[in-house]
Amino acid sequence: MKGELKCHRCARCNGYGCPDMLPGLGGVMGGVNFQANCADWKALAGTVSAEELDAVQVLTSKLRCGPVTGAVENIGYASEGDFYYPYLKNAYDAGFGLCIGDGCPDEKLKFGIAAVEKIEQEAGVGTDAGAPLDAAFFLKPYPQERLFERIEWIGKHARYIGIDIDSYNILTMRNLVNLERKTAAQLEEFRKRSGVPFVIKGVFTDEDIELVKEVHPDVVYISNHGGRVETRKGSTADFLAAEGPKLKKYCDQLWIDGGIRTRRDIQTALYYGADQVIMARSPIRATFDDHYDEFVRELGL
Repeated sequence: MKGELKCHRCARCNGYGCPDMLPGLGGVMGGVNFQANCADWKALAGTVSAEELDAVQVLTSKLRCGPVTGAVENIGYASEGDFYYPYLKNAYDAGFGLCIGDGCPDEKLKFGIAAVEKIEQEAGVGTDAGAPLDAAFFLKPYPQERLFERIEWIGKHARYIGIDIDSYNILTMRNLVNLERKTAAQLEEFRKRSGVPFVIKGVFTDEDIELVKEVHPDVVYISNHGGRVETRKGSTADFLAAEGPKLKKYCDQLWIDGGIRTRRDIQTALYYGADQVIMARSPIRATFDDHYDEFVRELGL
């Protein structure tokens, strides 16, 4: 049995149907950032002419599925291992890049690795075949030695490796594991060990911007964890518009997630300087409910 989706399947997924629904797919702080993430793409689009946004080309190569774990407690699967392969395979088949998340216990990351290995084998791609899968792995901010161990697990499958800097404060992992707020020196040490382009994920505050200035990562990933971490109030859309030009000076690429549901949302993010657009809740639901083709068609792809 697949399980029961921890989502109300609202006609509009905008955070109002599931405030504080954690574990689950809701957000914290009454869902305020989840709601702002969704609403502010439309508001931001309103500052640009329709003709300019229509001219922004939406390519699958600019899109990624989000890094997701917690299939049982947050999504509703009966078994943790049942989620990862269909979720990542659907994204791969649609032409999207992949993001693989980390979690507690370690089996969550290992399920993601196994799913990537299976896709590589089926498609005849991967490092061993000379054509790496476009897979980005995001690790929780464990103490350094545990992170170095994880690099060994994922190394040959990763085109990018990043640290989820805001998840030291994530509610669903609180008191379960030892996570820490990373310093610039720790991130530099991690980057040297990883050997692939480095991503700082969870950039959303002034302090995060200062960290980016020190580290100069290959990729800055703007995110407030879908409104699932306790941080300042606001949306990723507004943060991109306000801080994107500044951040571009200190990295090669800008990635972003948070409340992105429609083709127009994607066009708006790309117009404002995002290089990659990441979606999670929509492809989660499309995978669980077996309507991924419809989800892709709705994006006009």
